[in-house]
Amino acid sequence: MEVWALVMFAVLFIFLLAGFPVAFTLGAVALAFGSLFLGLDFFNLLPLRIWGIMTNFTLLAVPLFVFMGVILEKSGIAEELLETMGRLFGRVRGGLAISVVAVGALLAATTGVVGASVVTMAVIALPAMLKHGYAPTLAAGTIAASGTLGQIIPPSIILILLGDVIGVPVGQLFIAAAVPGMMLVLAYMAYIGFIAWRHPELAPAIKTDPNDGDLLLKVFKSLLPPLALVLAVLGSIFFGVASPTESAAVGAFGAMVLALMHGKLNVTNLQQALQQTTRLTSMVFLILIGATAFGLVFVGMGGDDLIFDIFNGLPGGKWSFLIISMLLIFILGFFLDFIEICFIVVPIIAPVAIHLGLDPLWFALLIAINLQTSFLTPPFGFSLFYLKASAPSLELTTIYRGVIPFIVIQVVVLAILISFPAVALWLPGFME
Repeated sequence: MEVWALVMFAVLFIFLLAGFPVAFTLGAVALAFGSLFLGLDFFNLLPLRIWGIMTNFTLLAVPLFVFMGVILEKSGIAEELLETMGRLFGRVRGGLAISVVAVGALLAATTGVVGASVVTMAVIALPAMLKHGYAPTLAAGTIAASGTLGQIIPPSIILILLGDVIGVPVGQLFIAAAVPGMMLVLAYMAYIGFIAWRHPELAPAIKTDPNDGDLLLKVFKSLLPPLALVLAVLGSIFFGVASPTESAAVGAFGAMVLALMHGKLNVTNLQQALQQTTRLTSMVFLILIGATAFGLVFVGMGGDDLIFDIFNGLPGGKWSFLIISMLLIFILGFFLDFIEICFIVVPIIAPVAIHLGLDPLWFALLIAINLQTSFLTPPFGFSLFYLKASAPSLELTTIYRGVIPFIVIQVVVLAILISFPAVALWLPGFME
């Protein structure tokens, strides 16, 4: 029966790659194999599992953070940030690209919505970069990579889901992710600076008005609102004032206040934000329910024991398991969405990691960094699609060549975190 559990896993991936809906494919495959090998009575356990999902207080943060991100997307903050940061950094080589990375980090810490960040920067920053002589590959890669920072810089939806799946406190995961997130931001900026130094024609400086005396004041005004929101959300978690779910409520309220200050909080925007939040949250929870049914049958058929025996028998112990599991997630990221990997693969390998003595907080953070690459890796990287849809003039091959250096940077940062766990764990330890 354990072998048939692996067959069930293979059938699932065949259907997913064929394009069938994820949530219904998970449920249908689980129902078919469970009925055949375990009997229909086995599914009496499923309603209790679903009820546990629906009453999970931690997962309540998902719709609240999604709502916060959508409201901020409609508030016009991103456009204001891009304009002022571009004027601030544009006078140096590579300055426009560096400003895109900085704005991407700020949007990640406030909205956390990858699609919205990529589309916004593609519409506003890409024409300016191309107009001033930036190489299309560098411009495309910078925008796509900066937009994906929302996957690792908290508050991130994937961190909430990983924390729940692996059993790690989401607050600690948020704090732990702050350091790798900043490492990625600095690494992106360093790469852009190096390219601008070696090849000035690829990222030239632009002429700015030397008499622009109110520039610093405009930068301060555009930076203050999102920084205040970040401090309210993450600061409340760091100092133990609020749980991640409570801080999500603070963030949602703060986003509405900022939208009101920018004159964008109206009935139309609020209705659209609520509709987008409902759709995205429903998708996440439907996939989670389907994955719960699949996991229940997989464990019932002994698949988890077989996976444990396979990894436990590897030479090299936990390090072999760690390298193989990271490589598996990286390869699956070429074909599957991060939510699918989180709900299908992670529940299978996480118990093995804990049994082998790996720190679950560290392991969850490594998976989060790894999953970020799935947005950039062709052929199904979502950031690539967002960028192509927003900038039809860019060739898809140009976008692919542009993101390769940033994928390499992400892999290097992942390797550093694997080699030096203290880099990721010192800040949560300081918090405790």
